[in-house]
Amino acid sequence: MMLCARVVACRLRAGVRPFLVSARQTMATDASSEAILEEVGDKGVITLNRPKALNAFNHNMIRLIHPKLKEWEHSKTMVIIKGAGDKAFCAGGDVRSIVETKDDPQPIGEVFFRDEYTLNCLIGTLHIPYIALIDGIVMGGGVGLSVHGQYRIATERTVFAMPETAIGLFPDVGGSHFLPRLGGSLGMFLALTGHRLKGRDVMKAGVATHLCDSARVGELEAELLALQSSYPEDIAEIIEKFHQEATFKKDEPFSLQPFLSQIQTCFSGGSVEEILANLEKDGSEWAQKQLATLARMSPTSLKVTHEQIMRGANLTLQECLHMEHRIVSRIYRHHDFSEGIRAVLIDRDNNPTWKPGSLAEVTREVVESYFAPLTHKPELEL
Repeated sequence: MMLCARVVACRLRAGVRPFLVSARQTMATDASSEAILEEVGDKGVITLNRPKALNAFNHNMIRLIHPKLKEWEHSKTMVIIKGAGDKAFCAGGDVRSIVETKDDPQPIGEVFFRDEYTLNCLIGTLHIPYIALIDGIVMGGGVGLSVHGQYRIATERTVFAMPETAIGLFPDVGGSHFLPRLGGSLGMFLALTGHRLKGRDVMKAGVATHLCDSARVGELEAELLALQSSYPEDIAEIIEKFHQEATFKKDEPFSLQPFLSQIQTCFSGGSVEEILANLEKDGSEWAQKQLATLARMSPTSLKVTHEQIMRGANLTLQECLHMEHRIVSRIYRHHDFSEGIRAVLIDRDNNPTWKPGSLAEVTREVVESYFAPLTHKPELEL
């Protein structure tokens, strides 16, 4: 907690039951706000409200949510966060705007990532229960808004991924903290390949803590908001009840179960090159598929991500965010990030031209440079 306070200080320097509706006090200006902040008695509710953009997370939403969450930590007994619409909790950060302004005198990226990581830190160290209803797509920045909280409740519609290596970025928002802690080399596999987990698999992997049928998410929220007690065990009891009553094949085995031994053997390599060699030695259809996937990713992103996950295994969340901020301060200006956004989100040809184009060209010296202190602008350190 002490480290998180320093992070924050550094940043400062630089649907429910009818009887509950009447008790809601909306903090945002109106229902069209990009983040709706409501008080229901001694509870707080955050709604990410950009459904047409799959609730993609932008800087304005951070500026709305962060101060209110700090206030609620001392005045509320719980916080619930959810996404508007039925398609996504949050599909990620608004990376396109970051690329489009990277050469401006005051680029959005310079403040967006600092503020986003500060919010991730607050979520991860919050003193009250933080309940993320991750119904639908949850990727990138949406993972940072959920995975560090106490409860992450997935549904049969949940789709989780950290697909950043495909756009010239890396799995940030604390990815270096939670991914190495998923067990074995599963986190490294997810980080490098961007593999998607769906429904019950999000919990089987350790990303979600509980399950709930999507049709009952509103009912779960209503019961939590109607709770008269502030005891954590009463919150846990309600969440566990819905988890036990979930009907969507929650008892079926993890879809990656047949491949876990191969994931452990292949993705425990001490370098990206070693991982590729392990996959080639394996030679199975599964291994060939992973080789094809990795061949499409940015070589720079792959090597930076591998180093990030290796280091993060021994760091606190606060230390991970500090490290990730150093990386992102450099990588968002790199050619591959702009090229990845062009290929995936703008032109959508899914045919990026990476520079450099091979792993061999991404030397150890190049990788280390992304993790170095921000000596050119020390005031930007998180």
